[in-house]
Amino acid sequence: MRPAHIGLAVLVTALWGVNFVVIEVGLDHMPPLLFCALRFLVAAVPAIFLVGPPRVPWRWILGVGLALGVAKFGLLFIGMHQGMPAGLSSLVLQVQAVFTALFAAAVLGERPGRRRLFGMAVALGGIAVAAVDEGTSGPLIGFVLVIAAAAFWGVSNVLTRKAAPPDPLSFMVWVSLVPVLPLLGLSLVFEGAAPGLHALATLDWAGGGAIVYVAWVSTVLGFGLWNFLLRTYDASAVAPFSLLVPVFGMSSAALVLGEGISPLRWLAAALLVGGVALTSLPSVRLLRLRPRRRAAAAGGPGPGPAAAGVPGPAGTTASRTPSTASRPSPPG
Repeated sequence: MRPAHIGLAVLVTALWGVNFVVIEVGLDHMPPLLFCALRFLVAAVPAIFLVGPPRVPWRWILGVGLALGVAKFGLLFIGMHQGMPAGLSSLVLQVQAVFTALFAAAVLGERPGRRRLFGMAVALGGIAVAAVDEGTSGPLIGFVLVIAAAAFWGVSNVLTRKAAPPDPLSFMVWVSLVPVLPLLGLSLVFEGAAPGLHALATLDWAGGGAIVYVAWVSTVLGFGLWNFLLRTYDASAVAPFSLLVPVFGMSSAALVLGEGISPLRWLAAALLVGGVALTSLPSVRLLRLRPRRRAAAAGGPGPGPAAAGVPGPAGTTASRTPSTASRPSPPG
């Protein structure tokens, strides 16, 4: 990857990591389900008037919108509202790679190899350590809800893989429209109308800024830049940068919110990030074979730009189909 694009990838993961701190700020100003609904409303409108219609069947738009928007983000926001720390949330959500691999094996027939199975075991060990730490220092219900959110993220990844949208940014914008009404209805039933109306009537710059950040900066801008990188380079080159999200999430939560990081949490972070890396990253053998395959496909007799692994112009890798676990959806 070019140095400028490496910097761009790091910037996106930083935006996504800080997003968890911003969510914490937003939850101080409004109920979680209402906040989640406003996040998707602002992300979808007016963006749906600026992008083309989704070129996939509507069942995939509805499926991903319900799994990702209502279930994943709804549970995440409720879990953080119940006391799950922002930094730990950014870390625990990375177990979605394990759920994605498991669901892909069950639904798509993608059989994980021994290295990936070992990575899943290591990541689950990190979740167990984090559960012990959170169970002794905070409410366990928030931890369980974030784990459930990661599971639904895995479901949405598999549905997105099945949908195979030709324009992921347009797909994400239309997906963002789906959760708005269900989340508003759930907010009305479980949170009541009075708290929501009070939150909207007393909305200040901090609360409004939180909505704008999670909608436009984290969702629209972040996903747009990430999609540009995925169109320009192999997913195996871009995906590892997502492991920086909990690094920025935990560090920004410690700096801005004063969240402490216990020795158990450090151990959980090492196990979880290491396990996700083993689950998501391509094998060394695959990386060695890819330049040869490119050279063979190009008909070149020997080393050249393709054989050296130099990427082609934007869009040349769009037709490739990376593994589900190696092409993550935007976190947070």
